[in-house]
Amino acid sequence: MAKLDINLLVIFDAIMAEQSVTAAADRLALTQPSVSKAISRMRYAWKDPLFVRDGRGIKPTPRAEVLWQEVRPAIQTLVHATTEQRFEPASSERTFRIALTDGMTRILWLPLRQRIEQQAPKVNLHAMPFRGNGESLLVDAEVDLVVDYYENQNRKIVRQHLFDNRFSCLMRPEHPLAQTAPSLEAFASADHLMVSLTGNTGSVVCSALAKHQLQRRIAMTVNSFAAAIDLIKQTDLLCVLPYPVAHHDIAAGTLISQPLPLDVPPAPISLAYHIRSEADPGVRWLRQQVLEIIEAMRPILDHVP
Repeated sequence: MAKLDINLLVIFDAIMAEQSVTAAADRLALTQPSVSKAISRMRYAWKDPLFVRDGRGIKPTPRAEVLWQEVRPAIQTLVHATTEQRFEPASSERTFRIALTDGMTRILWLPLRQRIEQQAPKVNLHAMPFRGNGESLLVDAEVDLVVDYYENQNRKIVRQHLFDNRFSCLMRPEHPLAQTAPSLEAFASADHLMVSLTGNTGSVVCSALAKHQLQRRIAMTVNSFAAAIDLIKQTDLLCVLPYPVAHHDIAAGTLISQPLPLDVPPAPISLAYHIRSEADPGVRWLRQQVLEIIEAMRPILDHVP
């Protein structure tokens, strides 16, 4: 075939599927003579009869059967790409993947699951590990969304700011510093727990202390916000965490939140996605759920410790 005619492939696919010229014409909203002419062009281009009479219908030749097996997947891909996609939450069985830390999971996962149970009970939602590798996860289509601290440098990735994660000094109620806001010196002298997803002990807190010619002792690190909260509740470790991550524990009285005695800039939390999914109605629906949850939680997320 000197030139590939996509229209011929689409007509060929319809005839093979319907096993009838008349039915194929009806399916494609074409006249029967138009389909017959297309068959003549196929026979000339592909050097095979392709279809022979079989009673009142037609029967594909062996060459047509082989050709259909080869071209049908590509035709389906083209049809899918050029057909308006639909997403019906109530009946969809789709699986979405979101990259986020377990800290953001504590904020987002429960309200997301509650919404799915109400609106899309067959939809699956999988949390994917996030270690600052949001760009590669989105570019490689390993996730649908990244919801966390993410600095975007790729023009094919859309980033939408959600809120600023403000930090708080957390400790158990029995901690010696729990009764009053700690001074800068008392804060620096305490034993600290740090959440580090990479194992690196450098942080914005350490940088802020260095401006005052102070440093803190990182007595322990963990790579999980949930593990950090469990440790704070049962030890005399201090931990600087985003206030929203520990909100429920603070409200329950199992953790004490004190303001930091130094200026630590908040971490901007974003929703990011690749432009390839911008028109995907399922991903649009998921993005909207996240945005509505964040807006409903605004008093907590905007709280200044």
